[in-house]
Amino acid sequence: MNIPSELKYTKDHEWVRVEGDIATVGVTDFAQSELGDIVFVEVDTVDEELEAEEVFGSIEAVKTVSDLFMPLSGEILELNAQIEASPELVNADPYGEGWMIKIKIKDPAEVESLLSAEAYQEAIGA
Repeated sequence: MNIPSELKYTKDHEWVRVEGDIATVGVTDFAQSELGDIVFVEVDTVDEELEAEEVFGSIEAVKTVSDLFMPLSGEILELNAQIEASPELVNADPYGEGWMIKIKIKDPAEVESLLSAEAYQEAIGA
């Protein structure tokens, strides 16, 4: 199971890369492996400001549809256009080409509430 140590994580299986006041968000390797083949990612909240833990979209796999949750409060600046055309990138490269959204972070203190790689690994029992 790939759990990069430089990222932060949520209990809902999103990963977060913080660079200044911008956070890039995707789903973890664990999440994509549990979901199976990703066939569609829907995010219709671009340019909206959402609170942490609100639903920002959904991810559809062959066997299920799951909500995607905001890891931090902020404005959704961008959706990864590549995953609209090629949702399988989420399976192939969840921490790279398969990222989902970029957020302008509203409250930097919220970053401290996210899980470290070690804590996430413990949470999923890996």
